[in-house]
Amino acid sequence: MPELLGRGYCGGHVTLMFTIEDSDPDPVNQGSRGVGICLEDGVEIICRGREGKGNLDVFFTDHIGDSRLYMDSLSLLSDGVPEVMEYNWEATVKLGLPTGQGFGMSAAGSVSFCNSIQRAIGIPYEEGHRRSLMIAHLVDRKRSSGLGDVTALSAGGVEIRKIPGSPFSGHLLENGPGKSEGWTAEAEIILAWKGEGGKHTSSYIDNPEWRGLISSAGSKNLEELSHKNWNESRWSDIILSSRKFSVESGLSSEKSRSEVLRMCEEAMLEGGMSHSGVALLCMLGTSVAIVPNSLESGLVEVNQVRSLLDDCGLENILTRIGDV
Repeated sequence: MPELLGRGYCGGHVTLMFTIEDSDPDPVNQGSRGVGICLEDGVEIICRGREGKGNLDVFFTDHIGDSRLYMDSLSLLSDGVPEVMEYNWEATVKLGLPTGQGFGMSAAGSVSFCNSIQRAIGIPYEEGHRRSLMIAHLVDRKRSSGLGDVTALSAGGVEIRKIPGSPFSGHLLENGPGKSEGWTAEAEIILAWKGEGGKHTSSYIDNPEWRGLISSAGSKNLEELSHKNWNESRWSDIILSSRKFSVESGLSSEKSRSEVLRMCEEAMLEGGMSHSGVALLCMLGTSVAIVPNSLESGLVEVNQVRSLLDDCGLENILTRIGDV
């Protein structure tokens, strides 16, 4: 057999508010409702396949990830595309953002990985992409590493998740049950985070007290965002509701989060960005997304603020809102 080669890419995602919707025993129907931003930066994977028995070797460049994510993805992929097990695979994974910081890197990694292998063996794009999204959703639920990131990624841009669940399902890869909608804009975003990873997502979504606080705050703020058309005119509403959610859910009161938020706001004030930008907590990392108050005007003094973030010990990157 000839050597196979495929590339996959998927941007990350930050959640700004959400509910926990996982009472259904079928993981296809589990997920979240919420609002977030899909990112330009994410995960690029190159997969090479040689005749073999379905073995997988994973190599990371830049940030380090968890190879078990990709093994779980390959296992589920083989259920729908059994011929992938006729090859031994080598995956080179380039993570553009760290894991464990609320940047949706588990979802993006699984989508990118499944896309790369399916492209290597010649699966048509639309079929392969739908299957990749479905598998990534199931892997996220199996690992308790995410709720609605995959449904968000299926919409792209600035998204609202209206119905929880996988964006595609079943042997025929039909739409739903998850439903989301997105729009995009040409806008830069600064992501800032502490070097060490935050708590695992499961420590919140599997905790009864946190579940109640998060879902109550999420439902309340989503209700306020759900009555009008979903487009750029909602940007100021999104910022306001995101800040309210972080307080009402109790997530902004955690010491590690509040410290990162304070450091970002001080850097913005000193650097001359306090009027053009606003710092929003990324759920559920120890991280912040600095977004523009106005999509038309954008952020100012970006380099100065990033330098100040460096000085106070926060890692950061300049990215953009992803495409739809």
